[in-house]
Amino acid sequence: MAGAENIKPYDSESAKKEQVAEMFNNISKRYDLLNHLLSLNIDKGWRRKVVSMVKADAPTLVLDVATGTADLAIALAKGTGADITGADISEGMLEVGRGKVAKKGLSKKIVLELGDSENLPYADATFDAITVAFGVRNFQNLHNGLKDMMRVLKPGGQLVVLEFSQPRYFPFKQLYWFYFKAILPTVGKLVSKDPRAYTYLPESVEAFPYGAAFEKELVRAGLTPKRMRPVTFGIATIYQARKEA
Repeated sequence: MAGAENIKPYDSESAKKEQVAEMFNNISKRYDLLNHLLSLNIDKGWRRKVVSMVKADAPTLVLDVATGTADLAIALAKGTGADITGADISEGMLEVGRGKVAKKGLSKKIVLELGDSENLPYADATFDAITVAFGVRNFQNLHNGLKDMMRVLKPGGQLVVLEFSQPRYFPFKQLYWFYFKAILPTVGKLVSKDPRAYTYLPESVEAFPYGAAFEKELVRAGLTPKRMRPVTFGIATIYQARKEA
């Protein structure tokens, strides 16, 4: 099995992060429609669990990495009262996100900025908490991304990651992969007009080091895993880690 860092959206020589930015720019206008359609809105409940974990620390400043169209940033602003900075490598996704933020009257609470997860444009120890929803498997270099998030996190602060994983038990495992490899790419291709975007998704999920393997990556980056919470039969997992004070 190829490593997640070797799974790219397109068959070209450009770097993974450039291809990921291009892919999300291509699908940004249809992303929210497809995301909620293909997830059957289950992802909203997962995000609420992330917000609950972050809220427990009463943070004042939160960074949402790979913020996309700002769904989690908006949920965090509403649920925690903190000021939220959202960073993403796709200007197309950020443009959609800014429209949503403005429409909800949250422009004073949420700032969305172009930013590379492996070279975040923030000073050391800036944020009380950092979140990533469905973004870490798209990092060009997972270790570098985790290390840089650890750098900008305050001592004692928490990182909460929501990412797809792989159900392990019959029949949900078989249903999951049938949906991911047959239904999702077909619908995604029709609606997004990008034939690769929704075949890249199951490939990147299959290659991603989920569960205990991802916790090892957190430790390698200098973080201390605190909790690993599979949700909806293991479709996704929420990981909570801390930067030791």
